[in-house]
Amino acid sequence: MNTNFSDIAKQFDWEEITRSIYSKTSTDVEAALNNLTPTLEDFKALLSPAAENYLEEMAQKSQYLTKERFGNTIQMYIPFYLSNECQNICTYCGFSLDVKIPRKTLTDNEIIEEAKAIKKLGYDHVLLVTGEANKTVGVDYLKNAIRLIKPYFSQISIEVQPIETEEYQTLVEEGLHAVLVYQETYHKENYKIHHPKGKKSNYEYRLETPERLGKAGIHKMGLGILIGLEDWRTDSFFCAAHLNYLEKKFWQTRYSISFPRLRPHAGGTKLKSVITDKQLVQLICAYRIFNQELELSMSTRESENFRNNIIKLGITSISADSKTEPGGYNKPKEALEQFEIDDKRSTEEFANIIKQQGYEPVFKDWDKVLQ
Repeated sequence: MNTNFSDIAKQFDWEEITRSIYSKTSTDVEAALNNLTPTLEDFKALLSPAAENYLEEMAQKSQYLTKERFGNTIQMYIPFYLSNECQNICTYCGFSLDVKIPRKTLTDNEIIEEAKAIKKLGYDHVLLVTGEANKTVGVDYLKNAIRLIKPYFSQISIEVQPIETEEYQTLVEEGLHAVLVYQETYHKENYKIHHPKGKKSNYEYRLETPERLGKAGIHKMGLGILIGLEDWRTDSFFCAAHLNYLEKKFWQTRYSISFPRLRPHAGGTKLKSVITDKQLVQLICAYRIFNQELELSMSTRESENFRNNIIKLGITSISADSKTEPGGYNKPKEALEQFEIDDKRSTEEFANIIKQQGYEPVFKDWDKVLQ
């Protein structure tokens, strides 16, 4: 009998997992820090309030494990927004169908001009982003966009609407390297509150997307939650359990986790679960200790100070100079933004910060060539 993660997720009760995390003690945290092969129970301990007293130890171990696996390098990437058209209503997103903003989808010429503008910044790794509008920015549009920008970039990732296995396979054949697909929240009942209309309202379909990606033979997939929608500790446990399952089933695929916190946007939804900077450091370190092979990614949603300090504590991939509106690098129009950027420093400025901390900003991932 074939199982998927939705079957496994049903074995976990949200309230029981929450109680388990919040009941962890200092003894549990110390055991987790000393375990050479951490389990999901150890991850709970590292997420728990009890672990906040061990942040220094967690940070030191996270730094050591990251250097041991990834060296003194930070992979640089940049988001490339193709469209802000969307058929979903999501309570937290500036692209939501019910938000009254000008809509824009880049033409072929605009895609090429945007690619040239990004290339001038020095990037070789781009993340193509769209709203979820199948008729406007469906598979054919994405295939065409990949073909147009392939001459400019050696690594192309996407963060778009979930599609079918065969459709992912056609994009992989075009040169697609990675797909980011965030569940947003693993709280099944409340997921419907945050996604009342559109294809994204189908919780199960979205949850099974990484399964389809694995079957399509994707090189790398990125997981994550939108921190703030529900209890960040419990949501993160479910995300880690999902990761655990996928790594065992699709062991040839690489994995990454991102840490987007709700930011101000045109939709204006309120935070349900506030995570402090200190707690976000705890979460990042918890993931690193739990999984040394995992790539950990950080966007420009965070402040300059936070991003400066997180470089040494487990992050392996980071963006800079980001624009969240279609055509934002060639012809910026802030009225089209998906969310508000916090760290607005230039690529050169941020690359210098990375170097000052003894790390090397890497703009090209050579493993594709080595394959």
